[in-house]
Amino acid sequence: MDIRRLQAFVKIIDIGSISRAADILNIAQPALSQQLASLETAFKQKLLIRSKMGVTPTTAGLELYRHAQTMIKQLDRAMTEVSSGAGPLVGKVSVGLSPYSSGSTLSLALLKEVRAKLPGIILHLTESFDDIYSEMVMTGRLDMAIIHGAGPIKGVNFTPLMKENFFLVAPEDSIFAQRTSGPIKLSELTEVPLLLPPDYNFVRKRINMAFARKQIKPHIVAEVEALLTLQDAVAAGIGFTILPWSVASKIIVPDKSRVYELCSPIIQEDVSLCIPESIPETEAGIAVRNILIELAKSMVMSQNWPGTQIMDGRH
Repeated sequence: MDIRRLQAFVKIIDIGSISRAADILNIAQPALSQQLASLETAFKQKLLIRSKMGVTPTTAGLELYRHAQTMIKQLDRAMTEVSSGAGPLVGKVSVGLSPYSSGSTLSLALLKEVRAKLPGIILHLTESFDDIYSEMVMTGRLDMAIIHGAGPIKGVNFTPLMKENFFLVAPEDSIFAQRTSGPIKLSELTEVPLLLPPDYNFVRKRINMAFARKQIKPHIVAEVEALLTLQDAVAAGIGFTILPWSVASKIIVPDKSRVYELCSPIIQEDVSLCIPESIPETEAGIAVRNILIELAKSMVMSQNWPGTQIMDGRH
């Protein structure tokens, strides 16, 4: 099996088009189509479904894609580690950071620590609402990711890091402006205009569950993913939002917005580090993972993050 055919196959799936993949790979389209045909002959399976919109993988194609990702990544790692010999740790380590979680807040500290302690490692950090990080970790596109939830998910191992409580972020002159102490009950938010992430986001799912438990319908006026927009919207008095402290504390604008504790019920979510179950970690990946875990523990123990608790265990 020629590894270049597998690399081309992965590129086709990633791009979703044989012609565009051919351009990127600098291969004539007929030659790339022939490589694909050779793979389908070798595996005795149809791997792609072609349409006017592009190509999509079949079930067999998805399975080959997953294995091909693993093999390509292993070959890249072998090249890097053999070439470096017994010298300092080198290579590329990719880390996914779930938006609206403590993971995104840890990114700067992780970058500083890796640069200081592991200068031979190139750290690739990604933060996106559109990507399913657990799937990317399972297929080897990411070495690890910090995500909401604690699993289980097939093909991925979870290391629980912390539990995060959610807080209300409100305009400075809101109806709660005279509140001097005590948390705000969820039942007090029935008429409050909320700005929340979309339904598929873990934060939104947890908020929806909390409102459903109290048999309250949230008054959602907009779905906002961009934190800068959310920050400006709350400061301008357009609405309120609900976020973990790690994120809520970053979008406060002095004299224009403030944070309130929530209760009845407390809204809480697990934050975990996930790594692939079947793809061996590199020494560089292990070193970065250990730094990330220590940073998370230090962050919680610093007492600068209200509503966070350390979680122990791995599954």
